[in-house]
Amino acid sequence: MTEQVADSTTAPAPTGAWRTAVVREVRHPHPRAVLLRLEVPDRIDHLPGQHYVVRLSAPDGYVAQRSYSLSSPAEDPLVELYVERIDDGEVSGYLADGVAVGDRLDVRGPIGGWFVWRGTTPALGVGGGTGVVPLVAMLRHAQAVGATDLLRLVAAARTWDDLPYADELRDAGAVLALSRTGLAGGRPSGRLAADDLAPFLEDRGPGWTSFVCGSAGFADSATTLLTGLGVPDADVRVERFGPT
Repeated sequence: MTEQVADSTTAPAPTGAWRTAVVREVRHPHPRAVLLRLEVPDRIDHLPGQHYVVRLSAPDGYVAQRSYSLSSPAEDPLVELYVERIDDGEVSGYLADGVAVGDRLDVRGPIGGWFVWRGTTPALGVGGGTGVVPLVAMLRHAQAVGATDLLRLVAAARTWDDLPYADELRDAGAVLALSRTGLAGGRPSGRLAADDLAPFLEDRGPGWTSFVCGSAGFADSATTLLTGLGVPDADVRVERFGPT
């Protein structure tokens, strides 16, 4: 996850300390992913785009922790995390295969002050694969506060099954760019292109921010498309995930 300096013109984003969360729901929307819904005591409300750290501790004292973006808005009574199972992933493997309802997890959050959307200014969210997770939090917050007219979303993946929250994103009117399979009656297969983004930038005005989230390769490619369409670097906020 990249580190950026928070915008000094906005109020500081909320930050939470370590808590012991209780797992209230476990779902497997994809063979390589798990969706966890957690009850976090004395929780501090987060902004869409923030993340939580999950910490695992072994009996021998070994500790491993990883950061995961929130897909739930602050209006949700539970914290929702969508975790992709990474090969040899110490934390993701356990969360995907070993966690059950009623288990307790050490978590810290919310964290992050750069990649956040407060729901009061126009924004374009561009996500690749699991990079759509924080954009889903933005969408849900927009729906909760009646600000859907301010948010536009573009989601890219290889196939429909590879796209988290695909149904929800489609129903919300997001542009879906699938590189290996086309959509019936819709966009043909192909990688994310400038033509997918250009319509959202035609009436771009003051205060507009573009949020890009995905793997390093996707984030770089999407950012290049945006800047090539005339979006200033300062108006693009990027969050990358994967090996560092």
